[in-house]
Amino acid sequence: MSKRDKNTVATQEKRFCRERIACLKRIVGSRFVKSEVRQRNLQKRSSRKCPADVMAWFVIAMWLFGDSAYPKVFRWLHRFVKDRMPSSSALTQARARLGIPIMASIYQKTVCCLCQTSTSGAFYAGMLLVAVDGFVLNLPDSKANRRAFGRPKNGTSMGAFPQARIVALCEIGSHVFFGFLLKPIRCGEVTLAKLVYRYLPPQSLLLFDIGFCTTDLMRQVIDGKSDFLGRCKTNRCFRKDKVLRDGSYLSKIYATDYDRLKDRDGTVVRVIEYTLDDPQRAGHGETHRLITTLLDEAQHPAETLIVLYHERWEEEIAIDEAKTHLRHQPKLRSHSPAGVMQEVYGLLIAHFVIRKLAFEAAKKADVPPNRISFTGTVEVLRVNLAEAPRSPRNFSHWYESLILELSREVLQPRRNRVNPRVIKRPQSKWPKKRDKHRHLPPLKHHFDETIQILT
Repeated sequence: MSKRDKNTVATQEKRFCRERIACLKRIVGSRFVKSEVRQRNLQKRSSRKCPADVMAWFVIAMWLFGDSAYPKVFRWLHRFVKDRMPSSSALTQARARLGIPIMASIYQKTVCCLCQTSTSGAFYAGMLLVAVDGFVLNLPDSKANRRAFGRPKNGTSMGAFPQARIVALCEIGSHVFFGFLLKPIRCGEVTLAKLVYRYLPPQSLLLFDIGFCTTDLMRQVIDGKSDFLGRCKTNRCFRKDKVLRDGSYLSKIYATDYDRLKDRDGTVVRVIEYTLDDPQRAGHGETHRLITTLLDEAQHPAETLIVLYHERWEEEIAIDEAKTHLRHQPKLRSHSPAGVMQEVYGLLIAHFVIRKLAFEAAKKADVPPNRISFTGTVEVLRVNLAEAPRSPRNFSHWYESLILELSREVLQPRRNRVNPRVIKRPQSKWPKKRDKHRHLPPLKHHFDETIQILT
């Protein structure tokens, strides 16, 4: 770096010395972000009001203040300085200059599994509990997003927004998404899962739903030195090779039907079939089937595994945290595919920041991490960021007070309840928006010029 560049960076750092993001820096790492900026020479493309390292924090903070416009998010991060507040357009251009690779690097080197063997509800028989699932995000209806991601469609019409599909691995104990892949909506979940499974830690127990129950995926988990427990279709053919004492039985899975007929290259699995006798519960009277690599019925009783499988819903709760409680709008902000990728990285990093604070608060309160309110953590952090001091000594005291306040956000134990899969809001009575209604030309006349009084 030349002397001129060093002076520029020093000037930018001095200008933004009144920032309020010390809490984010404690979790993500200020030196790491600045190192990434230097390695990628992003400081040369930075503007005077929007340095590259500041924009990296800005992309993360967009989700901590998801209902605020760009300038307001910036003002949440930095105390007001006259003639130093960038406009919305300047922040949009600075995001474009920042790019995707630096956010991807921050995610890969920052987001990680948090739970230890002592963490309540995070391990089973010494194996880390991990869930896999997919979800979609609505995107702005721009030409670039439609071309890159596509819109969902059924037999009659296209969807309202372009959509991106995400398949992610979630640490059940902490709700952290530590591995994910984003692709257009036309890509299936099974296709994405084959690539996402490379992030699965060894010696873990993967929980999956019926859509991920394919032979290739199950063998991929086994090859990665892990085990699985998932739901399987009841019409899939399984031969009862050995019936165990708890009613489950051993069988084999094969790559093809021909291999199954010839009993060639089979992998031994355990099948558990059960039903529910409570008329108030969904699935009453239906046959449910689980498949697992945990073969020992004495060490892993069937009833224990049936209850354990439903821990998979913790990822559904984590998805709701990211899609609903951090994202207050029906769609993302970015009108370009590169901006969408950058925004998703910022979303998952921001979610990790919240879960990391909740994890530390849970240890102080001596409760499982999922007992700390996610929305409560977000609200407390928003309020306290404005009070973050600049002095390291005062900051340590402020951070301890923040964790203490978060430790009071303990949820009551979950009630014994069930939520039926129904739609609250019926279909709208208004006509559906079509392509002819999009991108209308500007009006040529004002409203008052078009009025004609009838006599």
